[in-house]
Formats: sequence, C-alpha cells, structure tokens
Amino acid sequence: MLDVPLDVCALAPPEPMERVLDALCALAPDARLAVLIDRQPHPLLRILDRNGYRHQLTARSDRRFDLLIWRAA
Repeated sequence: MLDVPLDVCALAPPEPMERVLDALCALAPDARLAVLIDRQPHPLLRILDRNGYRHQLTARSDRRFDLLIWRAA
C-alpha cells in the first residue's frame, strides 16, 4: 500500500482540514494519506468516521501528530 505524505503544520484552521479532504478526493483506492499535523484534529476525525474512512493518530515527541487515513474495506 502506498502512503501519500501531506504536511499541514503551521496552517491556520480550517486550511489543514480542507487540504486533507481535498487530498482524500484524489487518493487512489489502494493508497493511504500520511498527514503531519500540529494539533489534534477532532473535527476532521468525526468527518472521517462519518464518511467511511479509517484512521490512526499517533502523538510525536515534538508535539505534532502523525495521522494515517485510508478507505474502509
């Protein structure tokens, strides 16, 4: 499975969410979106859940987060 990187750190809300949602529209069915973000994206996670996406959020030691998103089977 291919991971497509997307760095949305230092962007003001709602731009990080908008960029993630735009990237998901273009994401190949067999790919995952690997997002680097500097805050916990609670509203985005709810949107992903409602729209059939799976996700994994991992805190990093530098206070940023790795968010991996893929389509549910």
